[in-house]
Amino acid sequence: METAIVAGGCFWCTEAVFRDVIGVTEVESGYIGGTTENPTYKEVCTGATGHAEGVRLTYDPAAISYAQILDVFLGTHDPTQLNRQGNDVGTQYRSAIFPLDDAQRAEAKAAVARAGEANTAPVVTSIEGPATWYPAEDYHQEYWEGEGQRNPYCMAVIPPKLMKLRKSFQNAVKSEKA
Repeated sequence: METAIVAGGCFWCTEAVFRDVIGVTEVESGYIGGTTENPTYKEVCTGATGHAEGVRLTYDPAAISYAQILDVFLGTHDPTQLNRQGNDVGTQYRSAIFPLDDAQRAEAKAAVARAGEANTAPVVTSIEGPATWYPAEDYHQEYWEGEGQRNPYCMAVIPPKLMKLRKSFQNAVKSEKA
């Protein structure tokens, strides 16, 4: 099993996407890339800590490669929006990849280049780190599967991302749950 860390705006949205990706066995929402130790959601939301809302993925490289993880990531949010995703505005919503080693860093650069070719606007996804990962509070974990289904924001934002995943990355989507 391997690990990848990405930030693509609201972590609830990114977590919901990757929970449906073949080979991804664990998705944890959290904070990365800032200066405050053990930040809280309330602190990160101010934008003052420098952290991004991100997800840490555990995946099976025999089922999905790091390059494929990054392509799904860059293809299911808007990597051309600087420090925002839709109505979520601030550095905590930036598009960023946090490579864990030199091989991941090289692949991140290649993935951003691929995304640049696929988008008409410039891709602003940053490649950051190394940085310390801080898991988000328990109530943020698996948010879409629970509270998110009753949250109007999530109901407006997450289903279109899941549809984009199913349309653009059909071979990477787990089969429908019975």
